[in-house]
Amino acid sequence: MSQPVGRVPQRRNARSNRARILATARQELGRNPDTTLEELARASGVVRRTLFGHFPGRAALLEALAEEAAEALQAAAAAGVEATDPAERALARFSLSMWPVGDRYRMLLALAQRDLGMERVAEILAPARVEVTAILERGQRDGVFHSHLPPAVMGAGLEAMTIALLEEVNTGALEDDGRRTAVATLIAAGVPEKQAHVVVDDVAAAVAAEVVAES
Repeated sequence: MSQPVGRVPQRRNARSNRARILATARQELGRNPDTTLEELARASGVVRRTLFGHFPGRAALLEALAEEAAEALQAAAAAGVEATDPAERALARFSLSMWPVGDRYRMLLALAQRDLGMERVAEILAPARVEVTAILERGQRDGVFHSHLPPAVMGAGLEAMTIALLEEVNTGALEDDGRRTAVATLIAAGVPEKQAHVVVDDVAAAVAAEVVAES
């Protein structure tokens, strides 16, 4: 049985509105966790009724953002990191793959204490944290990274630095496509600066070639 002609555009518009609301919410709540749903509706270019039709309240919107962020971060954490890669290359690739979803990190951390709760945020970030801890542990074992901090603790420090650099990018104080942060990450982990630049440039070129090959 065929669908009424008008329904397909309506559903397409509904999906478009939902995606636009979520994208706007990531941006606005990352800047100001106190942004209201009414303000989000205006910023999204939809009426209040449309926003509430998709998300009956703040909790529903935040949970949708949390699910979206969880999927993106899980995909980024697993993106192309090979167990056979030297640890410094694996860390560079991890950092570069996380950069495009960095704003979701910021948004989650901004909402963590008051809205989502630290346990929910930790659950979302767990795959990425497990991955980077394993990379750091391997690098310490191979003598590539500093060993004065436990891997999980070092990972927490690198995460905090990445968030701080994302904030600087968002304020306009720093321009970065992810490479500068990846270099800073390797240096902080214990890789000499010149080597860090070489590794990041090489990995970035390999990632770009993979994207072209897949397109």
